[in-house]
Amino acid sequence: MPIDPEHVMWSTPERERAGRPHLILLHGYGSNEGDLFQLSPYLPLGFVIASPRAPLPHPMGIGFSWFPLEVETVDRAEVDRAADDLADWIEQIAGKASRVGILGFSQGGCVGLQVLRRRPGVADALVMLGSARHPEPDPGDEAMAARRPPVFSGRGTADDVIPAWRFADTADWLPDHSRLTERIYEGLGHSVSEAMLQDVVAFLDVEFG
Repeated sequence: MPIDPEHVMWSTPERERAGRPHLILLHGYGSNEGDLFQLSPYLPLGFVIASPRAPLPHPMGIGFSWFPLEVETVDRAEVDRAADDLADWIEQIAGKASRVGILGFSQGGCVGLQVLRRRPGVADALVMLGSARHPEPDPGDEAMAARRPPVFSGRGTADDVIPAWRFADTADWLPDHSRLTERIYEGLGHSVSEAMLQDVVAFLDVEFG
């Protein structure tokens, strides 16, 4: 399902977006567009921030999701669909942007990475927080490895939502496919901490400064 422009939160009026870097915020499973948008005051001021709502209503009526998680094994086709729909939307808005970054939490980070794997030119950098890749190979992986976009990956040692093997798999895979900045936060669960946010801001300042 495509991104609904009526459910995108923006930090900047349309008339002030041209020529500035855009940062796309992708919330996690069962959340909404207002969740990560709360981080906007702490992110670099130069960005135009856009926070879209994931298109799939949660089956229990609690927020929204990018792809279904109510099954034992995530359907790779659903992840691809979410990434392609998101990439289509980014391409629609990117004409006014000087550059585009993606910041995704949990499921949002997985979709953001899948965008880079399938459509390498859509975004210039990615921030993944408490997130992991879909483990199946993608036809675009070789192109991503050749391009090596900058990726920040941050997670906590006490995160019990993402299986440990998926964090390990992602940590093994990213160095060969990106210019990776990795940070691990002692005692942090499945959330965003002040220290993590400070590292994210430093990463964005370097890549978009």
